[in-house]
Amino acid sequence: MNRVPGAYTLQAHNLHEIAVDARRLLFHVPSSALFESDQLTGDLLAELRTRNSASLADLQSALLPRHDGEAVADAVAELLDLEILRGDATIAARPRPMRPTRFPLTTVVLNVNTGCNLSCTYCYKEDLAVPAKGRKMSLATARQAVEMLLRESPDQLRYNIVFFGGEPLTNLPLIRAVVDWAEPHFAALGKHVDFSLTTNATLLDETVIDFLQAHRFGIAVSIDGPKAVHDRNRVTVGGRGTYDVVARKVRLLLDRYHARPVGARVTLTRGTTDVVGIWDHLFNELGFAEVGFAPVTAGDVASFNLTEEELVAVFGSLRVLGGLYLEAALENRNIGFSNLHQLLTDIHQGTKKALPCGAGYSMVAVDYAGDVHLCHRFTGSKLPTFGSVGQGLERDALGDLLDARLDREGTGCATCRIRNLCSGGCYHESYQRYGDPTHPSYHYCELMREWIDYGIAAYARILTANPAFFVDHLAPRRATS
Repeated sequence: MNRVPGAYTLQAHNLHEIAVDARRLLFHVPSSALFESDQLTGDLLAELRTRNSASLADLQSALLPRHDGEAVADAVAELLDLEILRGDATIAARPRPMRPTRFPLTTVVLNVNTGCNLSCTYCYKEDLAVPAKGRKMSLATARQAVEMLLRESPDQLRYNIVFFGGEPLTNLPLIRAVVDWAEPHFAALGKHVDFSLTTNATLLDETVIDFLQAHRFGIAVSIDGPKAVHDRNRVTVGGRGTYDVVARKVRLLLDRYHARPVGARVTLTRGTTDVVGIWDHLFNELGFAEVGFAPVTAGDVASFNLTEEELVAVFGSLRVLGGLYLEAALENRNIGFSNLHQLLTDIHQGTKKALPCGAGYSMVAVDYAGDVHLCHRFTGSKLPTFGSVGQGLERDALGDLLDARLDREGTGCATCRIRNLCSGGCYHESYQRYGDPTHPSYHYCELMREWIDYGIAAYARILTANPAFFVDHLAPRRATS
């Protein structure tokens, strides 16, 4: 163990203590690991919180007669190794992650058509058009995009091609052609390729579903809840609500498609905070395997953004639904609440995010013309592109952007306890709200800290009472994702 003389200072930004029932848990921020804190560690940390610094002798004296001096020395050494304490002879801080120079791409998002057969009022797509005016990607461009993926990152074993729009099924012939070409192409290279798409479901029929089933597509359906909620914003070009047709097509999909779990993606806009009611309808009535919620806080049209009060209500509702998830998990059931499910997965795996997501690093998006974007949310935006499928990635430009987000010096992220699970938030939200994708999303930091605290406590309860849940419900999800 690392024993050093001199004074010790508490590195409070590297730990977070959480009480769960009668237990004291220590969340180790640098590793995203969770420990049970014994009485000695708790007393030692409490003592250090009252001082700017203290020597080992000071700490041993303060903790006698409750704790033996040698035990205190061992505990101090352990906390030094975990970087929860800093001594005079220890390094003050680990270096930040290095600027990326290589981009291990595994996913390419193909924006196959800017056209969409709906006209959802809150859509963030800046290049959106009605189907007749949609700009469709060609097979040549799609193939170039996939070849770019392989050229930039040839050593992966598994890749993912995502079809996006507009509504991607408005260019189904291209999707079919890409699949027909990609499957033997990747197989000849000894590699595996998966396919995914996000759809509004309106164009699904038995033939389309059977095609998706045959090629094991990952499918997410954009749907906002019961009819009254869904029809508020998800409308046709003529302004008519789409719930009835979407619900009918979803029932057909879920009855016929069994290759992989199908998830619902819910957009929460101003006036919509009933998370539990929406989940109940989508999970229990329509039968989705998973339901995920995306609160709108920095959209183009400010009138769709949740107010501060509504955002607080949404996070409160997320915790209420989290309580239902927890009750089910203790009975070894998964109720498909994907926001909490993903958080528990990150905690269980000890996820340490230097960046908020894979955008620009392991994933890029390609628009209909073949230009490369940070992610699918930026196609049509004014953010400069990062190369093209013909010329490849502009690595310097991508590296500069990612390096700016990696540099937490002088930001609230530098000492935030959730910095390795949040990593500053969504690039597109930052771009919309601050005009800079590298700017941390500060507008709901405290709500995110409370949410992750909730997830840590839920994780601890499940781990104690039913550890089989993680084997039975997290591992299968990873295998099919």
